Amino acid sequence: MGLRFAQPADEAYRFPLTIGHLLDSAVATSGAREIVYRDQVRYDYRVFRERIGRLASLLRSVGAEEGTTIAVMDWDSHRYLEAYFAIPMMGAVLFTVNVRLTPAQIAYTLGHSKAQILLVHRDFFAVVDGLLGQLPQLKAVIAIADGAPPACPAFATGEYEELSAAADPDFEFRDFDENALATTFYTTGTTGNPKGVCFSHRQIVLHTLAAKAPFGTTRGGGLGHGDVYMPLTPMFHVHAWGMPYVATLLGLKQVYPGRYDPNFIIDLKQRESVSFSHCVPTIMRMVLEAAAQRNADLSGWTVKIGGSPLTSDLCRQAARKGIALISGYGMSETAPIIGMARWRKLDDDEDAFVAAMVASGVPIPLVSARIVDSQMNALPADGKSQGELVLRAPWLTPCYVDDPAASAGLWRGGWMHTQDVATIDPDGTIIIRDRLKDVIKTGGEWLSSLDLENLIAGAEGVAEVAVIGIPHNRWGERPMGVVTRKGLTDPTLESVNGRISAAIAAGEASRFALLERLEVVAALPRTSVGKVDKKALRERFY
Repeated sequence: MGLRFAQPADEAYRFPLTIGHLLDSAVATSGAREIVYRDQVRYDYRVFRERIGRLASLLRSVGAEEGTTIAVMDWDSHRYLEAYFAIPMMGAVLFTVNVRLTPAQIAYTLGHSKAQILLVHRDFFAVVDGLLGQLPQLKAVIAIADGAPPACPAFATGEYEELSAAADPDFEFRDFDENALATTFYTTGTTGNPKGVCFSHRQIVLHTLAAKAPFGTTRGGGLGHGDVYMPLTPMFHVHAWGMPYVATLLGLKQVYPGRYDPNFIIDLKQRESVSFSHCVPTIMRMVLEAAAQRNADLSGWTVKIGGSPLTSDLCRQAARKGIALISGYGMSETAPIIGMARWRKLDDDEDAFVAAMVASGVPIPLVSARIVDSQMNALPADGKSQGELVLRAPWLTPCYVDDPAASAGLWRGGWMHTQDVATIDPDGTIIIRDRLKDVIKTGGEWLSSLDLENLIAGAEGVAEVAVIGIPHNRWGERPMGVVTRKGLTDPTLESVNGRISAAIAAGEASRFALLERLEVVAALPRTSVGKVDKKALRERFY
């Protein structure tokens, strides 16, 4: 007998999983909740819904149609949140431009994406002015004055707030295919031009629902009714990890900090009673340093850490300031959330608690994860076997835009390849051991640079650390540490290796883990999204 299907009533509503429906319950049940931008703007969800309609009407008036790619260059703001909804809700494609790329890379991504309309903050007027000759496809540029006098550059059609105020709030949003493209952005690699990834409405809605699920089922440290949300991950980067969509779905009060300044972030956290944020470790360290200087109270704040591994030392530093850090795992290609640490305190054992928090996490609902060898053979989830982490989930990007060769490599064997070396514990906990390209091959063993960094991060005088492999005639490669100084005295190779030696003696590290060399630098190089740039370190110290 074949499959049987229920016959829906003629007037049954076919509910498409589109981004606009994430707003339905929020506006109905949380209409009076606030959306705050710095110390400049404050309005409720009802006004937010009107402003979404105005932005859509404005964009339609300058030529936006279904399928039009509309680019945004802005800091984290209420305007960006409006664009997160208005642009895909009208059937257009939201392109979040990485403003930290070089002008040449920005020009490449704007051209490659075929963006026809650009919303641009005044801080980037000069960049855009220098690129317009390379972007003949642009139909209109909307200037964002951001509180300054709304004098528009010559290339702009008009100013965001002035044009929005004159636009119709009652834009007629219609239903359409949930598989329609909703967003696109570009991820940078170690070589070549940035690669475009894209996501449909259905994928973003499913990611939003699944990303909320771990908070609802994990005791303590969650995100739910009564929380106040503030992103500290750029909104141009992977939908700010998808969390603005989650916060809006829940109808939470939302606070947007604009350009990041650690002291202003602390002010907003205290004034607006922020209880949940997310960021890379670099931003967290900046906030902790500023808080230490002013003895600020940061208690009652849960912060999800991603982008780079959460170290035990940073977890403990934050706890001393009343911040609960929790690790998450994902990539640009995964929209991004794949795993989250389980929030649990084991027998009041601080070490066990910290170990649980810094793990990459268990897969969130609808994620299948496994580790494989180079031939795609599955390896056991025994907490010891190491292999490449591969994934399946209904929201993973299906391809790199107009790059079939890279897309084929990404999806080789029907699984998304992360290029991360991982172990999976019997309880499903994923622990990322390293990037394939960053593993140090020495003495016939693979050393995890991440494990070494976690060890060194707690050493006396070390503020930040990166470990890379450097060539060695006998062993192939040997580990080298690059650190920034905390305090007045430079850490030494001997003191750092003393900490590693203790771990070796305790059976917690390989005998090959001792550093060959240690360099103290003023600052570690960063990628455009705040990660340590190990490629730059290898180029400098090889």
